[in-house]
Amino acid sequence: MARESRLATNNLQLFDLPAVSDLIRTALAEDLGRGDITTRLTVPPDARATGTLLAKQDGVLAGLPLVERVFAALGGRVAIAALAAEGDALVPGMRVATVEGPAADVLIGERLALNFVQQLSGVATLTRRYVDAVRGTKARVVDTRKTTPGLRVLEKYAVRMGGGYNHRAGLDDGILIKDNHLVAAGGVTAAVRAARAGAPHGLKVQVECASLAQVDEALAAAADAILLDNMSVADMTDAVRRIAGRAVVEASGGVTLATVRAIADSGVDLISVGALTHSAPALDLSLKIQLA
Repeated sequence: MARESRLATNNLQLFDLPAVSDLIRTALAEDLGRGDITTRLTVPPDARATGTLLAKQDGVLAGLPLVERVFAALGGRVAIAALAAEGDALVPGMRVATVEGPAADVLIGERLALNFVQQLSGVATLTRRYVDAVRGTKARVVDTRKTTPGLRVLEKYAVRMGGGYNHRAGLDDGILIKDNHLVAAGGVTAAVRAARAGAPHGLKVQVECASLAQVDEALAAAADAILLDNMSVADMTDAVRRIAGRAVVEASGGVTLATVRAIADSGVDLISVGALTHSAPALDLSLKIQLA
């Protein structure tokens, strides 16, 4: 299992990380280019506007602080008032936040602000569905490294807002010996022993197993955690029985909302779901404005 290092930042402090500030600046530069030509030609420079961020479908809110950060990067002339909290359940028509300031600034920042909140709320919403599906079992739903490049810290934050848990933040944050590592290292025993011999203090060693024979080998090599890769539910149940609490058990590979409950009922501790971040549809929200 992974340490908490790069993901342990307080949820609200996360939005002030240099990486997030850099991301916003890059995204604004991408969208603005040489300037918003439509707004410059059609909106009086002294016009002021108010707006309301509205939910248009059921979901879970995540990423609202980024709205404030986007407008701060545009000069900080737009005031944001949150009407909902991160992790709140949303329903169609629900007022999420209000904005007030120069109409030009509101229009320039509108799309980027919505893109961030829609993307992260989509991740949180899909995560909540998986979490609800395994409710009543001991299994925790965790994410993977299958994130949008550059958005990992934010998408993993959104997973937490949906009630899920984070796996490792990156390759430096945990030892996970996968199938190709096993080939390169010469098998389960050799890979686990090498990892344990060189692992920093406190860092657990996890190994991916595609068969029950590999599970037995990983146990004999004293792996701390075992990832059951694309196993049938029957084999997962057998693996949990064999492991008998001697290692953390994670299920992974092709997990869907239709299968996640049966996987949880096998007795695994964790279920990793790549879809939380690589396949979550954006949640539909809109910003409606009027002149102040």
